Amino acid sequence: MKRVQTPLALTIAGSDPSGGAGIQADVKTFSALEVEGRSVIAALTAQNSTGVVETFGLSEGIVSSQIKAVFEDGKPDSIKTGMLGDAETVRATARLLKKYRVKNLIVDPVMRSTSGATLLSSEGVTAVKEKLLPLALLVTPNIKEAETLAGIKIKNMKDRLEAACIIRELGVKAVLITGGHGKGDAVDLLFDGKESVEFSSPRLTSDEVHGTGCVFSAAITGELAKGQSLKNAVACAKEFVSLAIQFRSTSGVGLAHAEPMAKLYREKERYELLQRTHACIDLMKGQGVGRLIPEVQSNLAVAIDRARVLDDVIGFPGRITKLGDDFAISAPPRFGGSRHVADIVLTAMNFDPTKRAVMNIKYEPEIIKICQKLKLTIASFDRAKEPRKVKLKEGSSLEWGTANAIKSFGGKVPDIIFDEGGMRKEEMIRVIANDIETLTERILKIAKLYP
Repeated sequence: MKRVQTPLALTIAGSDPSGGAGIQADVKTFSALEVEGRSVIAALTAQNSTGVVETFGLSEGIVSSQIKAVFEDGKPDSIKTGMLGDAETVRATARLLKKYRVKNLIVDPVMRSTSGATLLSSEGVTAVKEKLLPLALLVTPNIKEAETLAGIKIKNMKDRLEAACIIRELGVKAVLITGGHGKGDAVDLLFDGKESVEFSSPRLTSDEVHGTGCVFSAAITGELAKGQSLKNAVACAKEFVSLAIQFRSTSGVGLAHAEPMAKLYREKERYELLQRTHACIDLMKGQGVGRLIPEVQSNLAVAIDRARVLDDVIGFPGRITKLGDDFAISAPPRFGGSRHVADIVLTAMNFDPTKRAVMNIKYEPEIIKICQKLKLTIASFDRAKEPRKVKLKEGSSLEWGTANAIKSFGGKVPDIIFDEGGMRKEEMIRVIANDIETLTERILKIAKLYP
């Protein structure tokens, strides 16, 4: 049987016993990207989520022996270096990488830990500049590291570009100055000598997150191993590390660390939520739910944990249509299936992240009485008070109405939000719940009591 060649990436870096950075974070990142990972330990640390207690250098011979063993078993498709500790280790690593004629080398010039501990000696910085960077495809310094490598202060984007130009003169083909330690949006600047490209994303937290630089550079390394161009590899890695920060782990008592496995966990959650949605739709069949469907038809939405965009929310592309006392669906549920109900869920989640499911049903005073009988909390909004700019903007009416009702309810998300309609707008009830199962239970109870 012919063996399928799996993309292979190598990390040469320090060990982090907390698992949040270094070798451990790199290998998890490779696995999440479906890349086979190999590792060479270049330094040891004693650290946890509160910071680095102590660092330990390894001899040049130990590091060199590991690198030789890896290359004798097959040349990696891409390589990254992280914490190397001292000049001897940097020089030994550079000597062997030059001997093996590596092409896709990513240098993450780790100089200090997130907690502020020194991880590379000043002689080591000089060795990186003189011996390692001339072999590299890309170097990924944060702003402080870029200042050290370039020898200038960086205060704005113009300074970043100047620093990138200076660093590139050291022999590296491209420079990526990361913006995670700056202010405002996280903007990373890529410069390859011909063009500069900015990769921007919203800042997901104001707190420090351990391991982001390691995960980012490892993700670039993994994408390069799969054959991506440098620009595409950086773009993919940017999305990857953003997700890792969004789902950061807070298992320790100190800093949270980026979670490289978030991508796999997210895919698993999406698959399971689709199955649960299908199961709940099957439960509602033949239970009189069709009597609750309004003239404009219905839809249902359910979001994954910490949803932020339309593609994080399941909906029905063709709506849920009335079929006598029952209902029918013309297309199966999918992520991004309906913007209208997704907007309701995402707006509700801005107030309470646990409120992740909604279904719209027809409005009747009798149904409101049933909801009161079921002890569901109820709020409403008046379409007559809808601002003109909201009316003119397609799709913004539902966001405004949902937010307005929640604010009138003291900022808490009620179980029921209704309105009595307006000009060319049908009156409507939105049933809101924490999850698809609770939503299904509420819809079935209302249907059972509705004559």
